[in-house]
Amino acid sequence: MLGSLNTAITGLQAFQQQINVVGNNIANVNTTGFKTARADFEDNFSQALAGSGPNVQVGSGVSLAAIPNNFNQGTISSTGVGSDLAIAGQGFFTVRNSVDSTMYATRAGDFHLDSAGYLVTTDGLRVQGVAGDLQVDPVTVASFSIDQKGFINVVKKDGTLAVSGQVQLTSFPDQSQLVKQGDNRYSWTATAGTPVVGAPQSNGLGTLQSGALELSNVDLTSEMSNLIIAQRAFQASARIITTSDEMLQEIVNLKR
Repeated sequence: MLGSLNTAITGLQAFQQQINVVGNNIANVNTTGFKTARADFEDNFSQALAGSGPNVQVGSGVSLAAIPNNFNQGTISSTGVGSDLAIAGQGFFTVRNSVDSTMYATRAGDFHLDSAGYLVTTDGLRVQGVAGDLQVDPVTVASFSIDQKGFINVVKKDGTLAVSGQVQLTSFPDQSQLVKQGDNRYSWTATAGTPVVGAPQSNGLGTLQSGALELSNVDLTSEMSNLIIAQRAFQASARIITTSDEMLQEIVNLKR
């Protein structure tokens, strides 16, 4: 009887985590570049009953195996803002913390120029180009645009045309090993494989679309369905605890 209690507790813990994952997906339905996640489960160790054969086993519940991210393409929505960038296809933008030089990957392309002319994220991380930090000189440049290959084409105040760098994209052999760091950013380690770095439309990397952003790839219909399934599974696990408690009570009552 105690075995069923412990098994039910593992179910409560696992399905609570699933609800947490689904809740986070729903909360980020409007987050730029967000990638949905799911909860994967695995069964716990099974024990053979005493005096029985190897095929007579009782499991000990469930545990959370992994929370992988779904990196499928999100919908690209036009914004009309020239510094907004979206990737159609494979790859991530690479951004750098100018304080400690830590590098991150992101699909969120809601960039802008800071006071020094650097192309930066909403929290000030510098977008990386093929040759380093991307910068548009605010003193000499009148306007700029970014084409599908990531070239920053500028029109100087004297009317001359120039190129002020090219956006760099990075892809990873095993995207499942990327680690979410918040603020729409990912970090990576050697387990993600050797990064493939290059310009858009090269090395299998995607195409850039300026004046647009990639929206979250959360499917609200699927998430609501997952929420109901997780809720019912949680309720069933709670019911096992109630039933086991009633059976234990019956055993206690036998002494009366």
